[in-house]
Amino acid sequence: MNRVALHLFFFTVFLPLAFIANAQNQLPNWAIGPFIRPENVNPIISPKNESFFLDPMSKQKIAWEAGDVFNPAATVNKNKIYVLYRGEDKSGNGIGMRTSRIGIAESNDGIKMKRYLEPVLYPDEDDQKAYEWPGGCEDPRIAVTAEGLYVMLYTQWNRNIFRLAVATSKDLKHWTKHGPAFNKAYNGKFHDLKCKSGSIVTKVENGKQVITKINGRYMMYWGERFMNIATSVDLINWEPTLNAKGDLDLIIKPRKNYFDSDLTECGPPAIVTDKGILVLYNGKNRGDAERDTNYTANTYSAGQVLFDLKNPSKVIARLDQPFFVPTASFEKSGQYPAGTVFIEGLVYFKKKWFLYYGCADSQVAVAIYDPGAKK
Repeated sequence: MNRVALHLFFFTVFLPLAFIANAQNQLPNWAIGPFIRPENVNPIISPKNESFFLDPMSKQKIAWEAGDVFNPAATVNKNKIYVLYRGEDKSGNGIGMRTSRIGIAESNDGIKMKRYLEPVLYPDEDDQKAYEWPGGCEDPRIAVTAEGLYVMLYTQWNRNIFRLAVATSKDLKHWTKHGPAFNKAYNGKFHDLKCKSGSIVTKVENGKQVITKINGRYMMYWGERFMNIATSVDLINWEPTLNAKGDLDLIIKPRKNYFDSDLTECGPPAIVTDKGILVLYNGKNRGDAERDTNYTANTYSAGQVLFDLKNPSKVIARLDQPFFVPTASFEKSGQYPAGTVFIEGLVYFKKKWFLYYGCADSQVAVAIYDPGAKK
């Protein structure tokens, strides 16, 4: 290889890799991380052909998680981590054309998972049938109150409109569905709004991550191609924030030539820190000239943005490079071979932060941040 070719090889291969590694390891003091993948454990949850349950739609026993498993929520109950993840069957071909259900796994250490054979949330013969048949229940995010009520925000998919919905539970296994989160807001103005991805604001109190109020109300950040705020008095009925024109107040948008140039989709529950309100989110890179050329086209990576605690729509800081990017082979295969780490579960457990994410819409993995580790 001649000198010119060698230099070209270096700048096209090693320089981008060094750029990515530097972006992940040198985070500002307001951000959380770095998150490290434990060696030789991932993926921690993979598709399984042996999990059968009686499907209310087909009235048949089906292998409900035989297709792909991904996009996990996580929470803590009785000194165990519980991961609730999206499982797809093999009833169709193509993204969005199979049925999704939400399964559950428990762990003593956050890594080794004991899975349950049947899903805990799925399209059923209930009053949510019109919103969930035949596409199902997708992409949960879970937070818990100080009193022990678990609140799940998930996507209802009827293959026409996807809606952000609410379910609650006291034990993580039996859930009450409450329907679309924005159904009652502004006299039903947003009933048919295509919406997903709700990150309820939490904080760590006495070693436990719990839902908290902001300015006297519960609050969440939500959205897929933008980020918005919604508030609630009961954690069930939510009211999106509007601007002076009466439209949705889009406080975060995709940025041209950045890793989040295509979308900015909310991730796990937001966290109140001593610097403000921290939101971890999923950024998708575009596939055209407006993409970030440091990252593969159409890649899903993870970003962080900090909001003002007194004015939660005001951005204080935002990462220009992702803190977490697809690197492992199982993160660059499956349904999204361009590469996907899709974060939805973040829990504080035994003085460490456990981040659970979907790998290329096909498997589930974990990364850990230890605040006590030497940097």
